[in-house]
Amino acid sequence: MSTEVTVVGEALIDIVIPVSGEPSEHVGGSPANVAIGLARLGHPTRLATHIGTDARGVRIAELMAREAVSLTADSCAAERTPTAAAHLDEAGVATYQFDLDWRLDPAQVPVPAGSHVHTGSIAATLSPGGAAVAEIVSAARAQATVSYDPNARPTLMGEPEAVLPVIEHLISLSDVVKASEEDAAWLYPGRPVAEVLRHWAELGPALCAITQGGSEAALLLAGELHCLPTLPTTVADTVGAGDSFMAGLISGLLDAGLLGGTDARSRLYAAGWDEVLPAVQRALGCAAITVSRVGANPPTRAELAG
Repeated sequence: MSTEVTVVGEALIDIVIPVSGEPSEHVGGSPANVAIGLARLGHPTRLATHIGTDARGVRIAELMAREAVSLTADSCAAERTPTAAAHLDEAGVATYQFDLDWRLDPAQVPVPAGSHVHTGSIAATLSPGGAAVAEIVSAARAQATVSYDPNARPTLMGEPEAVLPVIEHLISLSDVVKASEEDAAWLYPGRPVAEVLRHWAELGPALCAITQGGSEAALLLAGELHCLPTLPTTVADTVGAGDSFMAGLISGLLDAGLLGGTDARSRLYAAGWDEVLPAVQRALGCAAITVSRVGANPPTRAELAG
């Protein structure tokens, strides 16, 4: 587990605003959740993000320190820490309002040879930092493997037709891509999951996955479609489930020697389903534990084993 993982993307404060009662604040951001998930599974992890030195930024930095996630040198250079206000209606459905300035200096995010890079969500598409993310990923491919989760946020990303070229470019640079059924439906209205997976595989990734809520995960490897049911669990909420699945999948592939450098990339593209299956099972296990408790709270390796 010595392979270093660099996660590139947003860390922010979620402000949950109920219909009645006081707002509450929580550390969030899909890439930040993935970074914590990987660190809890025992992988050396660092996060390249854009937060401030205000009280909210300090809260994020302190959490990352407790979780053994290191921050890259320029991560605390923002004028203010990003927020996402979630306004809940009577049914508990959230409408999001983002206050997010996303910038990144690729020179401050060197990627070591033989390592792995993960990115996704808002950071991969929002200007001006989105272009820097693509630059980091493109340069990293020469010596590292890459995973990507589009994690669509229509409020910030605009119309799917406008953002799709950016997302597909990042998919083409990736070895592993994972998205939710909702992401796929927004990006490719009316297209079946299997068709979307095949389209992504044609762009370049060795392993493509789409999670489908509480029913199953569909994965495409070497032209073959595999569908695995989610694990039985008692659902507290689904916050962070997709991020936990992503962390578990990366973790399992790292442990199998299928991610982390160009030799691992070659092994991944030559791998059979039996070699990849344990990583998918770990991903499903991580997601099942996460949804069984409140908030984005991924499991440790010990919890997963127990």
